[in-house]
Amino acid sequence: MNVNIQSVHFDADVKLVDYVNKKLEKLNTFHDRIVKVDVFLKLDNVVHTIKDKIAEIRVHVPRQNFFVKASSKSFEESFDCALESLVTQIKRKKQKQAA
Repeated sequence: MNVNIQSVHFDADVKLVDYVNKKLEKLNTFHDRIVKVDVFLKLDNVVHTIKDKIAEIRVHVPRQNFFVKASSKSFEESFDCALESLVTQIKRKKQKQAA
């Protein structure tokens, strides 16, 4: 699994990058054929005042892509929320394939 983390309009500190990487390791338990994961961490600027922190996750699997986006007041919270949605999407897709 190839992980690519990009921070837009700011520099992510090591703690945040480590946090994201540690959480993404758990994705392999839900899908064993994940090729690549792109994580985008963005600041949502509204006229020079920082409003929200956005986390976007795109997962590439053979013949399938998953994408989620979440925003909140902290990157960790946004990322956790997005990751939960992503896991739900993957589980739902696997159930449809099994049926």
